[in-house]
Amino acid sequence: MQMELRDVDNGNKVSLRFGTEEPVERVFVEEKSFTCLYTEKNTAFLIEPETFDQLQVPLDLFGKSAAYLKEEMKVTLQLYDGRPLNASVPKRVTCTIKETRPPMKGVSATPRYKRALLDNGLTVQVPPYLDVGEEIIISTEDDSYLGRKSSSTSSILLLLLLLLLLLLLLLLFRAN
Repeated sequence: MQMELRDVDNGNKVSLRFGTEEPVERVFVEEKSFTCLYTEKNTAFLIEPETFDQLQVPLDLFGKSAAYLKEEMKVTLQLYDGRPLNASVPKRVTCTIKETRPPMKGVSATPRYKRALLDNGLTVQVPPYLDVGEEIIISTEDDSYLGRKSSSTSSILLLLLLLLLLLLLLLLFRAN
């Protein structure tokens, strides 16, 4: 059986072949949640929310997802013997569009996308109606646009408007 393994001491990957009856040592990898305090140069400074233990980890552990790291973001670390082996950010994050072409008028039914530079320096493809300053949700797995960030204040206003409309309807029915 051919397997690709990672050396927990140095992080190197090796490809090894084992017989079906050959024993393989199993290691316990712990998964813990941390909060990102800040990043500086090539290091992320994290805190464990329950014990307030602080940890410094190289940004390399996050891979290409390191670009999405922000203050107060919840991240997950895989630890072996207290040493971080791997780190990940949430699958969906909110980013702000910093630069893009103005929204296009008369957009056709066929989806066309335009490039947008985000606040983290990454460039993604977004729908043509989006503009600078808008907050959008991005998939950290493939850097794809998932949707606009819904504003909680606009949701509350919409709910209040619906309640007001309901009250008016009740008053009209009582008057008749």
